[in-house]
Amino acid sequence: MSDPRAPHGDDYSATVLGSHWFTGPPTPEDAAPDRVEGSVLRFGPGVTAAMPAPFPLGPAAAGPVPRRGGGWRRYALAAVVLALVLAYLGWQRFGPGVVVRDLAVTTDPAGPGCDRAADVVAVVRTDGRPGTLTYRWVRSDGTRSEELTERVPGGRKEATLHLLWTFRGTGSYPARAELQLISPVTRSAATDFTYRCRP
Repeated sequence: MSDPRAPHGDDYSATVLGSHWFTGPPTPEDAAPDRVEGSVLRFGPGVTAAMPAPFPLGPAAAGPVPRRGGGWRRYALAAVVLALVLAYLGWQRFGPGVVVRDLAVTTDPAGPGCDRAADVVAVVRTDGRPGTLTYRWVRSDGTRSEELTERVPGGRKEATLHLLWTFRGTGSYPARAELQLISPVTRSAATDFTYRCRP
């Protein structure tokens, strides 16, 4: 059925064009469209179907393409680092114990003054691994201490052990103090000094 308002002639056809297809001169102001629906401009009489929106052109219109396989590398690296840290801590705690390299005992050879204490110092040198030293002090007056322990933290290669031996009265007394290391290895070292106090 034809529209009576349509102009007569064989060269007329209703045309619906999207705004992005216009390449000719701009539309005059008196030829404003009847209505605008999206990107379809409707001119003249009649109702025609709306043209579908054009497909996007080029890869940029499709949005960024997500990268595959990049995330697992980051997590794999973190897992490897964590495994190495746990292995190191386990080796520090449950691996071979502390190794004693050297043991030396010293004090002031002149001895303490009257009614003073001699500070006898034992230095135990280790390999720097953590562990526990078990030892006792033995004095030349026939006394000995109980078994004592010293915890050596990892990274410290030297443990210092002290014996304070107090003297009273006048006279002279040749003294000897010995450190007996019980574990992790059996070893001993001693030092001699003389207590002198004249009236």
